Amino acid sequence: METTYDVIVLGGGPTGENVADRAHRGGLRTAVVEAQLVGGECSYWACIPSKALLRPAAARRAALAVDGAKEAVTGDLDMDAVFARRDYMTSHWSDAGQVSWLEGAGIALVRGYGRLAGPKTVEVTAEDGTLSTLRAEHAVVLSTGTVASVPAQIDGLVDARPWISRDATSARAVPRRLAILGGGVVAVEMATAFASFGSQVVLFERADRLLGGVEPFAGEMVATALRDLGADVRLGVTVRAVTRNGGTVTVEVGDGGSVEADEVLCALGRRPATDDIGLETVGLEPGGWIDVDDSLRVGAVEGGWLYAVGDINHRALLTHMGKYQGRVCGDVVAARARGEMGDATQAWSRFAASADHAAVAQVIFSDPEVAAVGLNEAAARAAGYQVSVVGCDMASISGAYLASDHYVGQAKLVVDAEREVVLGATFVGPDVAELLHSATIAVVGEVPIPRLWHAVASFPTVSEVWLRLLEAYGC
Repeated sequence: METTYDVIVLGGGPTGENVADRAHRGGLRTAVVEAQLVGGECSYWACIPSKALLRPAAARRAALAVDGAKEAVTGDLDMDAVFARRDYMTSHWSDAGQVSWLEGAGIALVRGYGRLAGPKTVEVTAEDGTLSTLRAEHAVVLSTGTVASVPAQIDGLVDARPWISRDATSARAVPRRLAILGGGVVAVEMATAFASFGSQVVLFERADRLLGGVEPFAGEMVATALRDLGADVRLGVTVRAVTRNGGTVTVEVGDGGSVEADEVLCALGRRPATDDIGLETVGLEPGGWIDVDDSLRVGAVEGGWLYAVGDINHRALLTHMGKYQGRVCGDVVAARARGEMGDATQAWSRFAASADHAAVAQVIFSDPEVAAVGLNEAAARAAGYQVSVVGCDMASISGAYLASDHYVGQAKLVVDAEREVVLGATFVGPDVAELLHSATIAVVGEVPIPRLWHAVASFPTVSEVWLRLLEAYGC
């Protein structure tokens, strides 16, 4: 069976859904090919379930930090209720709602495993083995995301059947002892969650700090908080072997020591899901990241019909950035199909994913939260900027100490001293996620510091941190 569409999107996660939505709004006949759940990793195994697991313990800690409220907290977490809430938030791993949205939008869903089979051609193998061929008039968009990396270089790790992020976020029980390999976002968020649930957590990170992608003070504060929760955070440690013997997992480290656990979570990064999507049929190398331009088009493929969005292009491995790319890509494909756009894409237009370069925003839902956007100090200096840096102890802000009797938080701005615009901002503290978008607007809009001074923060709110930071800059 062969069917023709204007646009074929390979992968039905949030990024692919956004491509399909924008392309369809642009008047194109659009199909999404998905073998698993429509809505993808974020909806069922990553962003949504992880935050659902983290929230109950965070809410309890917030209440315990306020006199008058803490006296009302008389019990521990109800783990059955925590898991039930997580299940509700993931729609009990049913994609019926997402499928209904596609159908209502007029976007075709093709169930099955899709792979390229030459220019503008996708072959789909259904669950029953039936093979169908789809052809695209204008574009094929690859949006297959990433999968957890389980390095074979660590002796015995693969055979030990470790948890990956999917197992942690869909867990039905709390292990008494949990070993975590890695010090990135997945590692610290799941360490926060399971330490809060009562697990004896041991975290191994080979670097000398956690969260290597953000300002060093953020990783230091998260490490301190994890230790306060009872986690054993071991930095500068290399894991050399992992073995499973029945219900016990043994993690052996470089100094000859070892730790026993009931489960081990491998949180050692992600790799692109491009091993078997037919890249070789269009001259690309399977298994690698896919390079794209700012319009998300794959320049290495002749004809300009192939695009790659989201994690697989390695520009910004975050759901919201993938969705942003999806919106740009869908608009680009529709405009090119109508002949309304040339080959050039102007920075910061609706046809260019300009934010990928220096305005990526991210929240890490540890406790304390870490919220960051743009360039950190090291990245700004490496890029050649003349940098001014200002910081603020957020505990001194009226809104902060009203929110929590023992507020601990830090903020930092990285400023281009020549142009006096914010290059990056980092906030660490309770609920700082809600501060981030103001910083994102400042970075994207390149708002001059003298004008930003007139953006008056309401009293008494935590957003008064902006006043303190600008005062520290010299306003």
